[in-house]
Amino acid sequence: MQAFYELAVEDYRELARARDWAALLVDRAEEPGRVRVLDVACGSGKFPTALVTEGLGSRAGDLCVDVDLLDPSPFSLDEARAALAPPFRAAASHQVPIQDFGPPRRPYDVVWATHALYAVPPDELAEGLRRMMGSLRPKGIGAIAHATAAGHYIAAHEAYRASFAPAATPFVTAEHIAETLRELGVDLEIQSLRYRTHTDDDVVAERFIQRCLFDDTRSLAQLLAPGPCGDELARYLSSCRRGDGWTFGHQAHLLTWEA
Repeated sequence: MQAFYELAVEDYRELARARDWAALLVDRAEEPGRVRVLDVACGSGKFPTALVTEGLGSRAGDLCVDVDLLDPSPFSLDEARAALAPPFRAAASHQVPIQDFGPPRRPYDVVWATHALYAVPPDELAEGLRRMMGSLRPKGIGAIAHATAAGHYIAAHEAYRASFAPAATPFVTAEHIAETLRELGVDLEIQSLRYRTHTDDDVVAERFIQRCLFDDTRSLAQLLAPGPCGDELARYLSSCRRGDGWTFGHQAHLLTWEA
């Protein structure tokens, strides 16, 4: 995971710079000086960390951000809790996937899922999004950051499925999330983000790619060779080579809406 985040941390930096999150949080605080956030599939807490690194604390003044953490992994809940720094403060933890999250006792001012919904089964996505929507108070803000079909995370996994695991469940795309939200009656704002990540270290590249594919059983050399079902992944990864290094092109959408 450490090697993966050497590159993936850029996802959260780009997202942190994409809009004025301090203003959004201050504006949505129903209680003066305090805003309540639900971090869906919180992972290792990289998005709040990126916001702090980008100076959110100094821009948010005396605002306190109480964060409820939601993730099916107890390891992730512990990692995210340990990563939070002012103005963020850990509140409750919910060890469930979003599609199983019950209605909160008190709805949230902001609910976000940042590069978090890829592995939600497609037939459970609508229910997960309903649970997110139902967790917001009136006038609360929902936000989802997610790769598009052309972005590295989706493109690599689709090539992997074609070469090695045709029965594997496809990753959810930003386009699918946007379509489903609109079907649920959401009026969306969509902001597109494009950026690249690069490494000259083959070990970092190998572990990054393995994590992107959710498969750490195959070495980089094996992933660069044709698989039992085709050579789509080998061709895709070869297109990411830049001399002796690796460059991955990312396209993501930031989807936001008001409850």
